[in-house]
Amino acid sequence: MSARDLQNPQTTSKETDWQGLIHAYRPYLPVSDTTPVVTLLEGNTPLIPVPSIAAEIGKQVEVFVKYDGLNPTGSFKDRGMTMAVSKAKEAGAQAVICASTGNTSAAAAAYAARGGLQAFVLIPDGYVALGKLAQALLYGAQVMAIQGNFDACFQIVREMADRYPVTLVNSVNPYRLEGQKTSAFEIVDRLGEAPDWLCIPVGNAGNISAYWMGFCQYHAAGRCQRLPKMMGFQAKGSAPMVLGETVSNPQTIATAIRIGNPANRKSAIATAEASQGEFNAVSDEEILAAYRMLAREEGIFCEPASAASIAGLMQQKDRIPTGAKVVCVLTGNGLKDPDTAIAHNQTKFQKGVDPTVEAVAQQMGF
Repeated sequence: MSARDLQNPQTTSKETDWQGLIHAYRPYLPVSDTTPVVTLLEGNTPLIPVPSIAAEIGKQVEVFVKYDGLNPTGSFKDRGMTMAVSKAKEAGAQAVICASTGNTSAAAAAYAARGGLQAFVLIPDGYVALGKLAQALLYGAQVMAIQGNFDACFQIVREMADRYPVTLVNSVNPYRLEGQKTSAFEIVDRLGEAPDWLCIPVGNAGNISAYWMGFCQYHAAGRCQRLPKMMGFQAKGSAPMVLGETVSNPQTIATAIRIGNPANRKSAIATAEASQGEFNAVSDEEILAAYRMLAREEGIFCEPASAASIAGLMQQKDRIPTGAKVVCVLTGNGLKDPDTAIAHNQTKFQKGVDPTVEAVAQQMGF
């Protein structure tokens, strides 16, 4: 690889066709020429300006959303899973295992299928959105619903990976965060600089650390001149990072961040401290308001947990510096959780309308 490619690793990919994030960012990832790359062409997701959100803040602020819900299985987890499953396959693994509130299970199952590995998934019974469960099942994972929360599931899979020949692909797997850090690279490549603020939902607390790793590596390589303030947002009923203690019975409509004992707590705290950022909690009402606002005013449909980043930004808007560039991470697609969309939308839904032009015109107000 030439010095030019090392300095701008995306050049070749963007000039031709995107071949996945490992190909695009190989110089920054722990892979070799012999690593069997398992990819669904993840990454290269859009950074979309959201002027209606910026207008709510004022102060000449620019706001963008990094819409990782457009990854192959509909969430940011694909970024980490291409790395985790590729490295598992390189090590000779035959099976992978994870605990999940939904998105990890979908990604693990898809990439395991792609790589010819078996996937085993533990989920908290009754607390996984049906869109995510459907994905894991159709991809061929063996799914087990546990009578307990995510934290109970996670404890079991950690012990399973220690005692049996299965590779754990939750975010404690270091290769997961290596893949996820590439989203920070893409943001800098798109903006030409790191944002002033990076707002991100926090559940198991791995992704905030991954983004920080990516920004720091690009900064060290001279690809950006500053580092962002990392602002993590949790749901009020599931906010161990904000409270500073484990939440034994986390509750929130945002099931993807319904985690009371984050596995990556220490690295997330270190990230907030190093970036002069912080963690804050937003209510389910604030999350739903942001969720609807994104869809209604920007045409962007994210899952509820993703909207925590927008809800948090709106909550903290008075603190944003004038002229700042802000990126809010949208971690998952809205189609992951159609039940919440139906239950909490505020749009009039007309049922039982007569099949005539006149009846339809009347409903339309003509």
